[in-house]
Amino acid sequence: MEFRNVGKTYPDGTVAVAGFSHTVPSHATVALVGSSGSGKTTLLRMVNRMIDPTSGTVLIDDQDVRELDRVALRRRIGYVPQAGGLLPHRTVVDNVATVPVLDGTPRRAARTAALDLLALVGLDPALARRYPAQLSGGQQQRVAVARALAADPNILLMDEPFGAVDPIVRRELQDEMLRLQAELGKTVVIVTHDVDEAFRLADDVVVLRTGGVVAQTGTPKSIVAAPADDFVREFVGVDRPDRTLTTAEVEGRRVVVDANGRPLGILR
Repeated sequence: MEFRNVGKTYPDGTVAVAGFSHTVPSHATVALVGSSGSGKTTLLRMVNRMIDPTSGTVLIDDQDVRELDRVALRRRIGYVPQAGGLLPHRTVVDNVATVPVLDGTPRRAARTAALDLLALVGLDPALARRYPAQLSGGQQQRVAVARALAADPNILLMDEPFGAVDPIVRRELQDEMLRLQAELGKTVVIVTHDVDEAFRLADDVVVLRTGGVVAQTGTPKSIVAAPADDFVREFVGVDRPDRTLTTAEVEGRRVVVDANGRPLGILR
């Protein structure tokens, strides 16, 4: 997937994105991070043509997405919006089976496959007959991920997918995402304002300034080790106490502690 000098300017003159370029390698996870107004969601939605750029090109396998039928394109790309976006009047199993049924898979077969996907994302298939309102926030997000995977897409787009759940559930969902990616090897683009989440989930991170201007790209390790400027240093919190680590000897073991002396783990 490639963003080639893409820009988006709205009719009122607001520039959401200006000249963004980046290549997302196949089977990799790339995170777009930035504060509100950085254009990260706009960029994500250009991939499945929820938004068309006013300049530049988005390509998938060297093909301009604007040359593709919008509906067909969206059905071949998995999409997990913020807060899940589940259809409230459909059961869990029918939410997951939606795209395969639209693509012509017999309903019975689509539901059977949906039950397997619910198990894959760590949900009890007994929840299949419930409606979204009968699930917890974390369960709804797992259903949303299962639905995005139902058509076996090569590309998975995730827009603040875990932002609406509490920190403990968020950590569990991140763990599940890491497990799924290790098993399935999708090409994933995730949008988040949480740099810790980006560092945990992504192979590469794109830090954006206002207007979709790239401040720095690189692996989480490279960005922490050598932030491009003060903006990046402050945004990723290089100088935060929990990123300034030392070790202490405790009962014969090396304990990793942060700048406030709080223990974080054992050094092996």
